[in-house]
Amino acid sequence: MSDPAPTTSARLTVRGAVVLGVGAMVGAGIFALLGQAGAIAGSAVWVSFLLAGAMSSALGYTLVRFAMRWPSSGGLIVYLQQGYRSRRLVGVAAWLGYLTSIVVVGAMVAASFGDYAAAVIADGPAGGWLSKVCAVVLVVLGAWLTVSGPRLVDRVQSLVVGLLLAVFAVFVVGTLSHVDPSLLAPSTYPGVDDIVASVALTFFAYLGFAVISFAGDDLAEPRRELPIAMYAALGITTVLYVAVSLSVFGTLPVDEVVAAGPRALAVAAEPALGHAGYVMMTVAALLATASSVAAVLYASRALTSTLATSGMFPPAFGSGTRLGRHGGLVITAGLMVVFVTVLSVGALASVGSAVSLAVFVLVAVAAFRLRAELRASPLLAGLAVAVSGVVLVWFVVDLWVSQRRSFWAMVALVALALVVDEAWIRRRRAVAARTPS
Repeated sequence: MSDPAPTTSARLTVRGAVVLGVGAMVGAGIFALLGQAGAIAGSAVWVSFLLAGAMSSALGYTLVRFAMRWPSSGGLIVYLQQGYRSRRLVGVAAWLGYLTSIVVVGAMVAASFGDYAAAVIADGPAGGWLSKVCAVVLVVLGAWLTVSGPRLVDRVQSLVVGLLLAVFAVFVVGTLSHVDPSLLAPSTYPGVDDIVASVALTFFAYLGFAVISFAGDDLAEPRRELPIAMYAALGITTVLYVAVSLSVFGTLPVDEVVAAGPRALAVAAEPALGHAGYVMMTVAALLATASSVAAVLYASRALTSTLATSGMFPPAFGSGTRLGRHGGLVITAGLMVVFVTVLSVGALASVGSAVSLAVFVLVAVAAFRLRAELRASPLLAGLAVAVSGVVLVWFVVDLWVSQRRSFWAMVALVALALVVDEAWIRRRRAVAARTPS
């Protein structure tokens, strides 16, 4: 296969790609998952985030090597096509990657936004229909922003991420002075097995880095700019997650963090920064989750169009269909709405973590197999396979032991991908049989 020509009409800057990745990760992680991760890893959540960041960087290395060889808005799905000959394996992995990296991530973050927005509207803890309505409104607005064009997305994301980093700096500086070292003492940590199991969950907080790989066609020089954007976004996010985790779990006991759920950062800010701190972190949560949903929807536009053009997905996901020029975006937004109204944040995170990590393991294995062509380091590619594989197996076993419903939901999602891919293959064959040669 010949190398793709560099993009001649860039619509996204390297800075825009960095903030796109940071925006996608931060909303999905530090607000949506902190309490749930604390329920597993206790006050050692910062260790879990650090390990997940290292694993994400290793997996990011494999994406970068692929992107430098085959830059494409199809991202990791295109990389799977290059790495495996089995059409069925790639097809099922494509559906799973789309459902977890795009739909489930977007739905989970939108649900977190709904919780915060409903609490603000109701002036207190809120949930139920009001949270879901707020989440649906966010998805609709995010789709509208994506339709408005990449340049607007670049500007909005840059502004929002800049504000978020400033707010987090104030939060960390303000709360670290009130940290109780005894709350972070290693003697309070759970066993190694719980910490390792939590890494798959905190990895979900980094899943937004895949969004950068879907923006390859929008960069002027993807082979040079995409690695910069990938590593910069992962580095910024890892430092942020570790610092915030230390601040939160050093300020509040684990049970209070778990009880606060998505509002943990706002609750942790109050002792040091007063009610103003609570309000500041609530606004930050709304901005972060909104930014994350917008970033994920932006990535879905290019991804679904590429996969529809290649025949991997039905034509409805492409342009020029009954759904207009943005068929994939409309379908993605619709699926997010369904997921956010049916499933809880916890269920979305557990199922999405396991399935998405499995897809990334496949990409890492493909990179190791093609390491000569990709000019990839055998050590780094092998490390990505080994570490992510161990964490995946550990987490799946933990789901079977302690979260049986989430385990079966994961199995159901894989089964759904198999059924959808089989149905689409049969549909294509039927159409081909009716078409005169």
